[in-house]
Amino acid sequence: MKNYVLGTVIAAILIAVIAVVGVSQLRGGDEAEEALPAEAAPQEVPQRPDCPAGTVAGVELDCLGGKATGKRADEGVSVVNVWAWWCEPCRAELPHLDEVAKSHPDWKVIGVHADKNAANGAAFLNDVGVDLPSFQDPDNSFAGTLGLPGVVPVTVILRDGEVIKQAAQPFTSADEIEKTVKEALAG
Repeated sequence: MKNYVLGTVIAAILIAVIAVVGVSQLRGGDEAEEALPAEAAPQEVPQRPDCPAGTVAGVELDCLGGKATGKRADEGVSVVNVWAWWCEPCRAELPHLDEVAKSHPDWKVIGVHADKNAANGAAFLNDVGVDLPSFQDPDNSFAGTLGLPGVVPVTVILRDGEVIKQAAQPFTSADEIEKTVKEALAG
């Protein structure tokens, strides 16, 4: 009798295993592939203004939604704002930087998008109506090379590619940015 019960239990376990394997095999075809989440296709980056050519403070970066052309980024005065598409203080500050760029054509006012998602970054700038050229920094090499704090926004003022001031704060007006840049240039 024990052998009969033991045999029945083993047979029931085998039937259950075969049933699970059989169902898995049936689902292992096209249905299983459709059920798995598809690899996210890379999003197309919206068109943006072209960036200055060359490096930014010695760091090689790709232009976000544009091409690198014209005056070199490391020549003259550059006001570089490190921002991210998800950053609310950046959303408030970037229009002020855009205003500074328009009123000071002798300064190169540019952005560095510190996030992997270039498409969201370019769409963000388009959404807030900011025409600043921006570079894409998916691995934070700019902030890491310059030893910047791990927060955004951060504004870096450069003269001929050399950092003369770092401001780890959100600016609330174009006048505030202009004052900070002029003080850095005078110092």
